[in-house]
Amino acid sequence: MADWTFLSNHAHVLICIARDPELRMRDIAASVGITERAAQRIVAELVDEGYLEIQRSGRRNTYLIHSDVPLRHQLEAHHSIGELLGTLGDAGEG
Repeated sequence: MADWTFLSNHAHVLICIARDPELRMRDIAASVGITERAAQRIVAELVDEGYLEIQRSGRRNTYLIHSDVPLRHQLEAHHSIGELLGTLGDAGEG
């Protein structure tokens, strides 16, 4: 298998969360193939940029994706995160 993919780890984390908004951080990390610390950093960055919201539910987190937020790169800025997730077969929330 190639050493690269078409999507970033940020996109992979969003895909995991779109599939299961109650996924634990360790499960996100395992699915993406990154450390739990890297998954936490990515989730924090996605929250800071407005792509995600964390809702506390007892001891668990539930993630809400703001699907109307545009993609970051100028080449894709006219598309939203919801469009990306929809294209990949994952409905974004929001």
